[in-house]
Amino acid sequence: MPWGFYGRNDELHRLQSILARNRWYFVKVTGRRRIGKTALIQRALQAGQRVFYVQVPDSGPVGVLSAVADQMDTFEIPATEFPRPRTLQELARLVGSLARAGYAVALDEFQYFNRERLRDFCSLLQAEVDQLSAQASRIPGGLLVLGSIHTEMAALLQERHAPLYNRTTDELELGHLDVESVLEILRQHATVDPERLLFLWSLFEGVPKFYRDCFEQGVLRAPRRELLERAFFASSSPLRTEADNWFLKELHGRYDAILKFVARKPGCTNGELLEHVRQVSADTKEQVGGYLKVLIEKYRIIEKRLPIFARKTERQGRYYLTDNFLRAWLAALASPVSAMAFRQLELVVRQADEKLAEVEGLALEKLVATLYEERSRKGIGEFRLTERIQGYWDRADTEIDMVAVAGEDEILRLVTCKRSPEKLVADLPRFDGHVARFVAAFPRFGGWKIEKIAVAPSLDEPARRRIVERGYIAEDLHDLTRDLLVRSRTGP
Repeated sequence: MPWGFYGRNDELHRLQSILARNRWYFVKVTGRRRIGKTALIQRALQAGQRVFYVQVPDSGPVGVLSAVADQMDTFEIPATEFPRPRTLQELARLVGSLARAGYAVALDEFQYFNRERLRDFCSLLQAEVDQLSAQASRIPGGLLVLGSIHTEMAALLQERHAPLYNRTTDELELGHLDVESVLEILRQHATVDPERLLFLWSLFEGVPKFYRDCFEQGVLRAPRRELLERAFFASSSPLRTEADNWFLKELHGRYDAILKFVARKPGCTNGELLEHVRQVSADTKEQVGGYLKVLIEKYRIIEKRLPIFARKTERQGRYYLTDNFLRAWLAALASPVSAMAFRQLELVVRQADEKLAEVEGLALEKLVATLYEERSRKGIGEFRLTERIQGYWDRADTEIDMVAVAGEDEILRLVTCKRSPEKLVADLPRFDGHVARFVAAFPRFGGWKIEKIAVAPSLDEPARRRIVERGYIAEDLHDLTRDLLVRSRTGP
């Protein structure tokens, strides 16, 4: 079966409606690299639509103008009608000329225009955009700007002092594919057993490009170690340099110590992070706070979580990487891949697989929380969430993996997740103590129905029976995905 277009139906319909207006549009599309921004635009553009697409290089004006000229040749845009630009001023005018001629102009990696050496372009483009906006009903084309760094796109288009402030007509922000779409990919091209779902989701989450890379390598349904070898360790592996090319190279090594520690010790505290950085790099210690701010606010690659119901001023925060792929790379794959030139391939692949199994423990919690939220949003099942799922911890060593609140029905679910069913069952007596301390700390839930949930990727009947005997509800990924699989086959 050939590769298809998965998910994104709402975004696709919205973009198609924008393009169908047959009047000037200026659309901002944001989302991490590889998330499918370009694929969405390709899908939305109708056959016969005049298109000009260029990926803006992280370069100076000469490099950008050269890339534009090359793409104009590729898209066979006649030089007699549209001269190749030799300055940023002429590039801005080219955008206007193409839009007036009915072209959909797409500038990818637009955030690079926030670099000092290119920043003049936005002021020059402002004049063109204002003219086009004034004649909107007579302009059949438009401009789409795509970007992967949120704060730099915001600086160009949303800050009040920015030349292009308040000029966009529409905005789209692409997140990960939902789990239903991932299940549809697996149903068509691999298998949908819980272990396969957890393995691939721990690596790729909802980034469609990564699934497609494995599909094109013919390993999407292959055993774990074969997939890892072909996708990350072979000389032609499509994902071998992905983390560097996608993100780490842009950081120039400044944040390595922080990123690696958070990847390998998810849920670390500020004190633990400071102590680690002090040990590995005394020169970096004083900059940890600033580095964290950049990684949280600019790149959105680290998040600081507080226990559920905590005030924002409380100092119980824990740090996590937001991106599954980056965490899997830093925690499990980067070291074995770098060692493959000096060690047996079989050995380093096995080492990567074993480390990845550890990564899957936290990924299971994130996947289960995502499934709870997705099921509630789509009206599947009887548990109706009224706020975002979060974990809980305190100084008394209370630890709840997930707290799910159904406020309208006055039901509170306290969830424990373990990758191993045996460890899950064995840990239930200890978790009872966590539940008791949590309930005592929040007397307002005294009249609510308290449900204890135990989750593993898959549970056999003996394990389920032992869980139920302890007063828990047993759930696995079969239970949480069954209805989504039905939807993926039949449609909503």
